[in-house]
Amino acid sequence: MMISDADIAALILTLKLAFSTTFILLLVGTPLAWWLAHSHNRCKIIVESIVALPLVLPPTVLGFYLLISLGKNGFIGQMIEWFGGSSPIFSFSGLLIGSLVYSLPFVVQPLRQEFSQIGLRPIEIASTLRSSPLSSFLSLILPMSKGGYITAAVLGFAHTMGEFGVVLMIGGNIPGETRLVSIAIYDHVESLNYSQAHLMSVILLILSFVMMVMLHTYNNRRP
Repeated sequence: MMISDADIAALILTLKLAFSTTFILLLVGTPLAWWLAHSHNRCKIIVESIVALPLVLPPTVLGFYLLISLGKNGFIGQMIEWFGGSSPIFSFSGLLIGSLVYSLPFVVQPLRQEFSQIGLRPIEIASTLRSSPLSSFLSLILPMSKGGYITAAVLGFAHTMGEFGVVLMIGGNIPGETRLVSIAIYDHVESLNYSQAHLMSVILLILSFVMMVMLHTYNNRRP
């Protein structure tokens, strides 16, 4: 039982999407998680609800509204075309946007929890030494938040690799462009090719299991 070239391409594209999504979410999620951890703004509960929405919203519902919004007749799609771009649906860009939205809580929540545990005390102490908030964050908070970043990266990466409903709605099933491993597995099952479906499923299972073992091993070693 050998993996086909089409399935190899799907695996490579899935890894590319997972790496890209995780990297961007760590950058975007850091200030958002910090704000959620320490802000007393009245709008905080609204932002919290929006961030957590993908946890409870069916992927097909989220994918449907993203499809409408990013399409040529959608608000975001029209804005993109107004700036000279093209609609991102049925492309890798569309997959990336959908993955960013769907995996957002899996990255933001671990970071927020870590920032809440650290608190503002380190920055307050550093400010007495005339250290700027940004410098204090980079030199103190980031090293202290290592565990939270590892957890966020692993959860975001693993969750992106297993996406199906959102990416299918936005990207479709274009070989070499939007066909991910989860979609490839569905194709094999639909065509009764269970051996290939089993092979691709085992690959995802092993990758996910190894990442979770590494995460729990690290967390158990933390003081």
